[in-house]
Amino acid sequence: MKFTVERDVLAEAVTWTARSLPSRPSIPVLAGVRIEASAEGLALSSFDYEVSAVSEITADVAEPGSLLVSGRLLAEISRALPARPVEVTVEGTRAVLTCGSSRFTLLTMPIEDYPSLPALPPASGTIDAHAFAEAVGQVTVAASRDETLPLLTGVRIEIEDDLLTLLATDRYRLAMREVSWNPATRGISATALVRARTLSEVAKSLTSAGSISLSLPTGQGSDIVGFEAGGRRTTSLLVDGDYPPVRRLFPEVTTSHAVVTTSSLIEAARRVALVAERNTPIRLEFSEGQVVLEAGQGEDAQASEAIEASFEGEAVTTAYNPGYLLDALGAVGKEFTRLSFTHGTKPSVITGQTALDSTTDEGFRYLIQPIRFAG
Repeated sequence: MKFTVERDVLAEAVTWTARSLPSRPSIPVLAGVRIEASAEGLALSSFDYEVSAVSEITADVAEPGSLLVSGRLLAEISRALPARPVEVTVEGTRAVLTCGSSRFTLLTMPIEDYPSLPALPPASGTIDAHAFAEAVGQVTVAASRDETLPLLTGVRIEIEDDLLTLLATDRYRLAMREVSWNPATRGISATALVRARTLSEVAKSLTSAGSISLSLPTGQGSDIVGFEAGGRRTTSLLVDGDYPPVRRLFPEVTTSHAVVTTSSLIEAARRVALVAERNTPIRLEFSEGQVVLEAGQGEDAQASEAIEASFEGEAVTTAYNPGYLLDALGAVGKEFTRLSFTHGTKPSVITGQTALDSTTDEGFRYLIQPIRFAG
């Protein structure tokens, strides 16, 4: 086996392929990146029995073949090499990398012990890469990080014809984003529950492509979801279990509404939260023309700040986990944020809008559970 490839091309491909390698693999070969060289170029792959990644790049292949080496070590070496072409040859059980005057020798792993990668399911449709990355970023903030509840660590993907919906919750908040996409067949209906961490990594790493091809299971017995763009493809096992019917948690009618400048509310919430000790909320009092943010009480440090707000309905006083509130405001993605209430002790709905008096952007909704506080 012998091939030559540009340093930057190799480094980028190895880094992307090795990004999901397990830190403590169940078997040693799962720490490796497999490189297959053929007349078409190189195919680099990784697999940990849950997530697979394949990156295809161009290279000058003198002798076809395949090898398996430590993925993280190869990524570190390839990024550190001088900006010159890299020649890779296999000599027995060792791979030799030569780049200018630099030379590295790596021990190869037994490729025959490496598991076969799962096949990419048929494409369900395509979506703009940037729109997908934005939508994923908006909902993954609400996914649980508690591995003892694996069902809630996932993002539910729902497809109904040309509408794609993403949902995530950790029981204290719920995020939902709807976005248009291009289905491969009309009338398609499919669902998938994908780990939020995996979905976030995939969405961010494929933004350089114009569009992403999604492959979702449309029948019984399939437990793989796939993503492909720009010569890269990833598959992931679905999270097992029935996702709770969270859509019904959004109130049908809200009676009070506040609209504030998103950046002003973020800055004020950050300042006031400085005195909010762990697990204590920040309080928000909405009334005509303003919202007052407060934190701290008694002999503890205290903070208070009032900012301008457009408000309709009966005055509302509520309290939120400051981190959850800031996550929501950071995900809104609009100049103005709209907060809708039924009561100060009931869940609030946060959405975004482009102007103070415009209609709310229904594409993204964030439901946040208030925290009871001593009056």
